[in-house]
Amino acid sequence: MFTMPVPLAPYPTPAAPYTPPPPPPANGGRSQLVCSGCRNLLLYPVGATSVCCAVCNAVTAVPPPGTEMAQLVCGGCHTLLMYIRGATSVQCSCCHTVNLALEANQVAHVNCGNCRMLLMYQYGARSVKCAVCNFVTSIGASPSTTEQKFNQ
Repeated sequence: MFTMPVPLAPYPTPAAPYTPPPPPPANGGRSQLVCSGCRNLLLYPVGATSVCCAVCNAVTAVPPPGTEMAQLVCGGCHTLLMYIRGATSVQCSCCHTVNLALEANQVAHVNCGNCRMLLMYQYGARSVKCAVCNFVTSIGASPSTTEQKFNQ
């Protein structure tokens, strides 16, 4: 018995697996910075070189891409300040106080000898004044020494 050969169709090449496009950045391709005039938070598209504030019309320069930013709270008016990491001091645009910008490895902490508020100070300081109650806590003093100084 003779069987006719059945031509075999080539197997279809599998379709390339679907890979969805990467999700857009959570912020929609936008970055943020603090207005140099009124201290409002400004959103701007990535790639912009400067941003004009809609509130005060101040033009704020955008730091170059890859610039690491840091933050600190102004000691004069308690405004949050942003600055380029590595700066040694930052002048507040609101009250013009010059704030010391310290890296994490240059600071230490101690509790206020009066109100127990956690205070941050520069290594090497001999005392630190509490911004809440104005009490001056000696660094390296035992709690009993601090209490004695306060109670005298």
